[in-house]
Amino acid sequence: MFIYSTVHLCSCDLSPSGWYPVGTVLAGLYSVSPVAPPPGMATRLCFSVEYRHSSEQLMVSLMRLGNLPPRFHGNVTLVEVRLLPDDRRPRQAKARGTGPDPEFSDCFVFQVSGVCVLQSTLSVCVLSVEQDAKRHAVGRVLFPLQGELGQAGRVMWRDLEKEDDTQCSELGDVQISLCYSPSLQRLSVVFLRARGLQLLYLLGVCVQVSLQIHTQVVKSKRSCVLNGEANPYFNYRMSFKLRPQNLDEACLRFELQQPNKPPTLLGVLVLGPFMYARGPQLQHWMDMVNTPQEPVKLWHGLSRPI
Repeated sequence: MFIYSTVHLCSCDLSPSGWYPVGTVLAGLYSVSPVAPPPGMATRLCFSVEYRHSSEQLMVSLMRLGNLPPRFHGNVTLVEVRLLPDDRRPRQAKARGTGPDPEFSDCFVFQVSGVCVLQSTLSVCVLSVEQDAKRHAVGRVLFPLQGELGQAGRVMWRDLEKEDDTQCSELGDVQISLCYSPSLQRLSVVFLRARGLQLLYLLGVCVQVSLQIHTQVVKSKRSCVLNGEANPYFNYRMSFKLRPQNLDEACLRFELQQPNKPPTLLGVLVLGPFMYARGPQLQHWMDMVNTPQEPVKLWHGLSRPI
C-alpha cells in the first residue's frame, strides 16, 4: 500500500495552509515488478519520477535500496524526501524489512507548476536507525529534474552520495557539474550546492560564474540570492557558447558572494586546463573534455581571492 503525501510547492507558499489534497492514489497505478539491485559495491536507490502536466503533479515512487553496507543490515531504514530549493519540510518513508536490499512501496505527490519543476531538484536522504533510535546518515541522492521528465515513470537506479564526515576546507566547499557538447559548442554548468561557508553578515549568498578566455571575461552570470545559511542548495544552471578550439585556453571562475556595496567575496574557484588550474580543478575540466555529453560532478574547496 502506498503512502500518499501532497505538498503545494511553487514559488514560495510552503505553509500548511498552502497544502491541499489532490485525490486518491490507486496502488495499481504504481505497482512494478521486483527489480533486482545492480551488482557492485555502491549503495543505490531505485525510484521513478513522472510529471503530469494536466494536473501539475510530480509523482515520485520509491521502490528499493540496493547494497546497503553490512553494518546497517539489522537497522530500520528511513528516507527523507524533499523537492529543492523551496521545500524544507521532509516527507518520510520507512523500508519494509531489513537486510542489504530493503524495499519500499511509497509514492509522494508534489503539486508544482511546469515552470518550477524544471528548476527543482529531488533530494532523497537515506537514514539508518538503530534500536536505541540513534540515526546514521547512509547517503543522499540529488536528482535535478531538468531534462529527466521525458520518459514518464521510467525506473532508475542512482548511486548514493556518501555523507562526508571529513572537515570542509577553510572557506567551504562547492559542488559543480560540468558537461560539454562539441556538436552544440555548448558548455553546460550546474552549481549544485555549497557547504561550510563562512558567512560574514546576516545576508543572503549568491554565486557569480564567469567564462574567461586568456585574460578576457567573455560572459558572466549571477544566481539569485539565497537565504544566508552555511550549506545552501543552489541548483543554478547556466550555459556558455564555447568552440572546441577554445577548450585549452578557457576557464570558469566561480565567486561566492554576499550582497553588499560592494559585494563581499567569500571565496573563489577556478576550473580549467593546465594554463589556469592544477589538481582536482584541472582533473574536473579534463574529465569533462574527455567524456563529451556526459555530466561530471565533483566537490571543490574554495580559495581566497588573489
